[in-house]
Amino acid sequence: MKTGTIDWLARADRIAPQLAASAATHDADDSFVADNFDLLKREGFFKAHVPAELGGGDATYAETCAVVRRLGASCGSTALAYSMHSHLVAAAVWRWRNQNAPTDGLLRRVAAEDLVLISSGGSDWLKSAGEAVKVEGGFRITGRKIFSSGCMAGDLLMTSAVYEDPEDGPTVLHFAVPFKADGVRILDTWRVMGMRGTGSHDVELDQVFVADAAIAGRRPQGKWHPLFHIISMIAFPLIYSAYLGVAEGARNTALEVARKKPQDEGLLQLVGEMENALALARMSVDDMVRIGETQSPAPETTGRTMSARTLAGQACICTVERAMEVAGGSSFYRELGLERAFRDVQAARFHPLQEKPQLRYAARLALGLDIDG
Repeated sequence: MKTGTIDWLARADRIAPQLAASAATHDADDSFVADNFDLLKREGFFKAHVPAELGGGDATYAETCAVVRRLGASCGSTALAYSMHSHLVAAAVWRWRNQNAPTDGLLRRVAAEDLVLISSGGSDWLKSAGEAVKVEGGFRITGRKIFSSGCMAGDLLMTSAVYEDPEDGPTVLHFAVPFKADGVRILDTWRVMGMRGTGSHDVELDQVFVADAAIAGRRPQGKWHPLFHIISMIAFPLIYSAYLGVAEGARNTALEVARKKPQDEGLLQLVGEMENALALARMSVDDMVRIGETQSPAPETTGRTMSARTLAGQACICTVERAMEVAGGSSFYRELGLERAFRDVQAARFHPLQEKPQLRYAARLALGLDIDG
C-alpha cells in the first residue's frame, strides 16, 4: 500500500486522540470541526493524495481510504467531511493519470495553497440543481446547494447548474466557484440527527458569475455520463471508509465494556453478530477500494460499487446497533460515545445511490436494460 516517503496511516494514528477529544463537544453544540480541520491541514492531509510531481504528499488511493477509515474511528464528522475533499482530489488524480485530463493545474493549487475543496455532488447528482443563464463572457449561476460538507473551511465549491441550451436542451455545466466570490453565501442550516460536526450547511449562489473558460464540463441532464462512472468508482470507497471507521470505533468501545461483564451466552451471541456485521462491512468497503484501484469506469463497475455501497452501509449500521446491545444500558449515555456513533452512522443511508435506486440500477443492469431508462 505504501509507496511514498510519508507514512500517512501512522500520521493519522498519531493525531487520532486529538480528533477524538473534541468530537463530543462539536456534536453537542452543532459546531463544525474547525479545529480538527486545522490540525489536518497542519499535518498536510489535504494535499496528501496529490502526486509528488505536482507538489503533494504522494499517498496512494488505498492509503487515502485507509486514512479516512482511521479518522472515522475517532471522529465520524471529521472523517466524512475530509472524505468529501479527498474524493474530489482523487477523481482529479485519476483523470490526470488515466485520461491525460488537464486537472494538474487544480492539483498543483491544492498542494501549493493547501486548498480545501467542497463537493455539492450529494445534492446535485445526475439532475443537478440551480440555474445557469448565459451572459456575455460566461454564465450567471443561481441556486442553493445542500449537504456542502466542510463548507465553512472551503476554498472552492466544486458544483454544477443547469443551462437550458437552445440546441441541446437541459445541459449540466460543471465548474468551481471560490467561496470568496461575489454572490456566494453559507446559510446556517445544519441542525441534524448525526454527523453534526461536518458543517454541511447550504451554500447559496446568487447571480454568481462563472466565465466560459471556467466551465470544466458539460453533460445532458439526468443521464449517466462517463464522469459519473468515474465519480461512482472513486468517491464512494472514500465516503464509506468514514462509516466503516465509525463502525470499527463503536465495536472497539463495545468490546471494552463487554470484557468487564459476565460472559453469558446472550452476550457472546451479540458479540458474534457484531463481528459478522463488521466483517461484511469490511469486505464490502475493501471490495470498493479494490475496484477504485484496479478497475475502469463503466456501467458494470458502477453497479458493483453501488451494490457494495448498499451492503457496506447496512453492515455499518448493524455493527453499531449490535455494539449498543453489547454495551447494554451504558450505551444510552452520551459519555460512552456509542450514542453519537449510532446517530452518525445513520447518514450512510442517504448518499447516492440510495438503496431503492441502487436496487433498480442493479436490476436494469442484470436484465440488460438501458440504465437511463
